[in-house]
Amino acid sequence: MLKKSHALIEELIHWRRDFHTHPELGFTETRTAEIVAQELVKMGYTVRTGVGKTGVVAEIGSEKGKTIAIRADMDALPIFEARDREYASQNPGIMHACGHDCHTAMALGTAAILARENFPGKVRFLFQPSEETGDEEGQSGAPRMIEDGALDGVDFIIAQHVDPHLAVGTIGISAGPASGGVDNWYGKILGKGGHGAHPDQTVDPFYILGHVIISLNGIISRRINPFKPAVISIGMINGGYTQNVIPDTVEISGTLRYTDPAILNFIHAEIRRAFEIARSYGGDYQLKFENGGGPNINHEDAAVLIKNAGIKVLGIEKVLPGTPTLGAEDFGAFTEIVPGAMYTLGTLIDGDERTLHHPRFDVDERALPIGTAVMAEAALLYLRNK
Repeated sequence: MLKKSHALIEELIHWRRDFHTHPELGFTETRTAEIVAQELVKMGYTVRTGVGKTGVVAEIGSEKGKTIAIRADMDALPIFEARDREYASQNPGIMHACGHDCHTAMALGTAAILARENFPGKVRFLFQPSEETGDEEGQSGAPRMIEDGALDGVDFIIAQHVDPHLAVGTIGISAGPASGGVDNWYGKILGKGGHGAHPDQTVDPFYILGHVIISLNGIISRRINPFKPAVISIGMINGGYTQNVIPDTVEISGTLRYTDPAILNFIHAEIRRAFEIARSYGGDYQLKFENGGGPNINHEDAAVLIKNAGIKVLGIEKVLPGTPTLGAEDFGAFTEIVPGAMYTLGTLIDGDERTLHHPRFDVDERALPIGTAVMAEAALLYLRNK
């Protein structure tokens, strides 16, 4: 399988660099989707476009047998690229800083290989829009594709994600929680403004905010079972007009992450209780939550399938335990419905760890045929296993 994928190295690099040069934000991936659809039609796939707004679904195979889905996300991030290279983003302020250009290219490579293989059942490719962001209703690409029937008839689903901390030639896979569920929260402390020289005549929202922050930072360490990983982070504080005026209100917002859906409502309740402090100091508060999707849980059978494919392609010493993260990934919307798993693909560049979502992010392109081979091998192992 590695030999077959290495034969596609020029196409893989071309696709990846083309997508990198022309990145598109969530639900605007029209150029990317058009190229993906054109390539898949040439390979002999039945293709449906406009799935989940700008997604592409492609299928090949027979009705007799199982159906495995392979998912690749296509969207980029609102980041100014800080690297000067021939394939740097030509869309200012938009960059493939999370490797979705690689995911899309490798999925196309996997499709090219599988189009020439004989197997029972079907392979369905889901080229997904907007993994990074939600639409006007807060829904990302995975649930929108599901609404449009992308998972109908699917028995199993797999995916991969580049990992700049893993060496090229290795993958990481384990069963269980792989990435966190995420909600965003938005709060406002309501006080009574006035002159900075007369704080006694005000209800200072900044003073109240200090107590709220302390309470928020104590939720995880003092209220959550330490064996249930979770995070509450403050990402924005906004308030005030000038140095000698105490404002009426202060805004604060942040994110929460978790792996056990059973504790989500408890975390919400604890955040509300932290904001209740405002009332004890004579103020008030407003608070709302925005659902960002549940955690991705790798199913045991899917993790074993990917592990076996990795061993067959790379050797047992190159298949490492997965490292769970509380970073969010909406692939979990798929694995809530059908068994599936996501593995990580090593893309480390000469010992230089370029973090995901960083303006200098890049990958070692030698990893592209490796990810392609593992995905193709996993699909065939699943379909050919009676």
